[in-house]
Amino acid sequence: MSFTSYLFIGFLLILLTAFYLLPKRCQWPLLLVGSYVFYYFAGKYCLLYIIATTIAAYFIGRWMQWNRDREQAYLHENKGVIDKETKKTYKAKMKSRRRAMLTLGLLFCLGILAVVKYTNFTISNINVLLKAFSSEAHLSFLSIAMPLGLSFYTFQTVSYLIDVYRDKHPCEKNIAKLALFVSFFPQLIQGPISRYSDLGESLFSRKAFSLSTVERGLERVLWGYFKKLVIADRMLIAVKTLIGAPQTYTGVYVFLGMLFYALELYADFTGGIDITIGVAEMFGVKVKENFIRPYFSKSIKEYWRRWHITMGTWFTDYIFYPISVSGPFLKLSKWSRNHLGEKIGKRVPVYLATLVVWFATGIWHGASWNFIVWGLLNAVVIMISQELEPLYRKFHTRFPVDEKVPYKVFAVIRTVLLMSSLRMLDCYRDVPLTFKMFGTMFTTGNWGALTDGSLLKLGITLSDYIILGVGTLILFLVSMYGRKGSVRDRIRTKAPAALRYAVFFMLFVIILVFGAYGHGFDMSQFIYNQF
Repeated sequence: MSFTSYLFIGFLLILLTAFYLLPKRCQWPLLLVGSYVFYYFAGKYCLLYIIATTIAAYFIGRWMQWNRDREQAYLHENKGVIDKETKKTYKAKMKSRRRAMLTLGLLFCLGILAVVKYTNFTISNINVLLKAFSSEAHLSFLSIAMPLGLSFYTFQTVSYLIDVYRDKHPCEKNIAKLALFVSFFPQLIQGPISRYSDLGESLFSRKAFSLSTVERGLERVLWGYFKKLVIADRMLIAVKTLIGAPQTYTGVYVFLGMLFYALELYADFTGGIDITIGVAEMFGVKVKENFIRPYFSKSIKEYWRRWHITMGTWFTDYIFYPISVSGPFLKLSKWSRNHLGEKIGKRVPVYLATLVVWFATGIWHGASWNFIVWGLLNAVVIMISQELEPLYRKFHTRFPVDEKVPYKVFAVIRTVLLMSSLRMLDCYRDVPLTFKMFGTMFTTGNWGALTDGSLLKLGITLSDYIILGVGTLILFLVSMYGRKGSVRDRIRTKAPAALRYAVFFMLFVIILVFGAYGHGFDMSQFIYNQF
């Protein structure tokens, strides 16, 4: 059930009406039913995966909580009776049991993700190795359908289990509430990846109907539809044309395709997140922001603090930090400092952990080598930037241009071009082909295509280019205006109600008139559905 389908709009209207008409005690159970209905339309058998994940997380979380409560009760009852060594041994034993249970839960949840998403990728690589050794053996691929949002709800469940283990919050004793946290329908398509401590309170609290709340959510939804239907799906046509015929579209076409895809991906992904946040807000549920003007970033490190924020913080909190302070890495740190010197030695474990995180980030995006290489290249660029920071500081000390507007613009353009270049691996989905196409930008001199009318043969007309240009300008102006706070809030406080309604009614009309659907267009799923 796509966010851009009539079915979803009808489903949302019915659910929203029932949500505020039924008694407040029925609100969160209704959201659970609605989320499962939503998921049913993605494939009835897919429900088995999410139900199994929920049940496993529930019982493992309850057991870890029971174990911790038992430990605290024992220590309280025997306070002043047992010595420190006995107390320490007992606590270590109980923690070891919780760790073993957590490991079981992680193996189960991540095991489902691994089997469903990575089995055929593993088989394809085994077949390549078999062929390389001249073996006639060949493994057959399995027919496994990947459930909607599998990566997103799996990561949410994993964070819940780890946080219960870390005692960041108590386990959820109501399995239906945990099921709603795992399956809350606006997040299933493309995130954000929520934490139980962030989402739980607003998800289960009782809400009175508020016209202002529904209006605010609807405003955010309309903005998301504008990005998706007016910009992303229109640009998608040209991107598909350019990427679909790499033997024809080389040189300047590659450069244009790289920029077109950057715009399409931004409008598609942020548009989907806007719809998610807006829909949740209409039900009185607060979902974390996932983007903060990433294309205004002046470095790749800053970019990843602004792009897909919940994914970045998830990998940082649950992979990077645990790896960095793990026993093997502490030993590696000590060994590298002793044998390689303090300057190099202190970097080895940090950079190795960075590579592990970005390898995981890449393969999370997709079970193919292009995503793995994309992730590792991000890591390499980040590490090179960190190594060059002393030089940057010296340069800016001698030439203090970093606060000047021209330099800031240069840094932003540099970052956008760098990230767009790396993202070509996402476009072509083939590592050798990507590097080959990247090279043609410097070896094929077909710049005349920019002025000879060739751009009108990419599946979109001059009118489409005008709409894309105006739409992109609106995106830019709204982003600039939003640097000082929420655009919606500023419009509400500064503009009369009549003007506010007129603005969003105009946005609604623009979506209806200029949205890329109907004859000649293919209403596409959101890009991040595949992850």
